[in-house]
Amino acid sequence: MLTPNMNYANLKDSYLFYNIAKKTEAYLAQNILVQKLYRLGIGDVSLPLCGAVISALHSAVDDQAAKETFNGYMPECGADFLRGAVAEHYRKRGVDVADDEVFISSGASDELGDILDLFDKSSSALVIEPAYPAYVDANIIAGREIVHYHATEADRFAPYPDDSVKADIIYICSPNNPTGAVYSKDKLKAWVDFANKNGSVILFDAAYEAFIEDEDIPHSIFEIDGAKTCAVEICSLSKTAGFTGTRLGYTVIPKALERNGMNLNSMWVRNRTTKTNGVSYIIQRGAAAVFTDEGQRQTKENIQVYKNNAKVLTDAMDEIGLWYCGGKNAPYIWLRCPNGMSSWDFFDLLLNKIQVVGTPGVGFGENGDGYFRFTTFGDPEDTKTAAQRLVELLR
Repeated sequence: MLTPNMNYANLKDSYLFYNIAKKTEAYLAQNILVQKLYRLGIGDVSLPLCGAVISALHSAVDDQAAKETFNGYMPECGADFLRGAVAEHYRKRGVDVADDEVFISSGASDELGDILDLFDKSSSALVIEPAYPAYVDANIIAGREIVHYHATEADRFAPYPDDSVKADIIYICSPNNPTGAVYSKDKLKAWVDFANKNGSVILFDAAYEAFIEDEDIPHSIFEIDGAKTCAVEICSLSKTAGFTGTRLGYTVIPKALERNGMNLNSMWVRNRTTKTNGVSYIIQRGAAAVFTDEGQRQTKENIQVYKNNAKVLTDAMDEIGLWYCGGKNAPYIWLRCPNGMSSWDFFDLLLNKIQVVGTPGVGFGENGDGYFRFTTFGDPEDTKTAAQRLVELLR
């Protein structure tokens, strides 16, 4: 008889967004006169793809209509034109990345799960919580030991490593989802040194790097000396350029990264050529447009809309006097619930009193209880209304 992967039985039911949906449905059913909810919970973008990307996508579709320009299977690791564009994007920032150290994926979420193929199931994984829940779940599915490393308000949810804690794989997300925390150069250097000393590999989730404003905050872990011998960087165009539904990400694996005589860059080439047939030509052409001068200008305009939303919300937090982090350098705002409320009690208060929907912090790890996440990806007018209602309720 076939034996399924019994590790699935160890997964906790993902109640977070299911419960949010059920609570909002029940509220609307009982309050039929309520015409609108102000949703600051979902992490999806609200602005469309920029003009440069749309033009490139249309052009790529036309390419597929003519024999001379038609493209079938794409290179499994990514088209040269896009790998080169991403690598050049790094080089413009002073980070030396070779074209063949860049791998094109269908998105950071997919890659964060797939990349675990590089590591033996006996390896342990350290997850700094509150955290994106898939970090934990992907390792439970693989049957790995998980080290839950709790960030706190005292370190603004971006901790230093602890020499008494050991793990083979280390997840770092900066700017962070859900907390909006960012890691300074000295903190990242501490983690890089920790990983090199212990033979660990850092999986650096840089999906929100485009929101960084402060010049002293690294966009890439490869800005840190020593990172090329201990880190893999995974990035995405989902929030940078609105590709949540279009799907495109990229991963950087330095050729200097080796463990036990195995080269992780070469291993990933072998993995991709075995397990994928590459990302669509059309989507890769659209992605390449993001890295043009015009694409950068247009995507930054869209990001500024979300930054303005963040300012509206953080101004409201300041007026109320709530503790928070994020908002600047990140599209998420992580706040302490008022009056010692639990995450779900605060959710219910906002829903029932002012029709605002956010995300309870406890859904991102047990040490997230008592905290709450707002996103800044909503409609600007809705964000302003939600902020006004929040101030009126809690002032």
